[in-house]
Amino acid sequence: MTDQVDAVFAALGDPTRRRVLDEIGRRGGATATQIASDLPISRQAVAKHIAILAGAGLVGARRSGRETRYRVTPAPFGEAIDWMTSVGAEWDERLARLQRLTARRAR
Repeated sequence: MTDQVDAVFAALGDPTRRRVLDEIGRRGGATATQIASDLPISRQAVAKHIAILAGAGLVGARRSGRETRYRVTPAPFGEAIDWMTSVGAEWDERLARLQRLTARRAR
């Protein structure tokens, strides 16, 4: 697993960060203040969660005057999905081998 995929899973492991990410995606982009208005946490806490999401590459920032607007960036999700698909395929093959082995022994 790459460091990027590790960072994605670590960032998504927290329910508050998932909710922050969901709010950004639902709004099509938002400021920390806008997100905090819908969540029971402070703007500073939202900013800390956004920093972790940004560190994982899950959100990007764009300055607009005095505001910073955040938006979801989908590429890291693809890398995480690719890793899960790869691991799933490996386990499918292992289970298929186990089934063949137990079927041979049962004969």
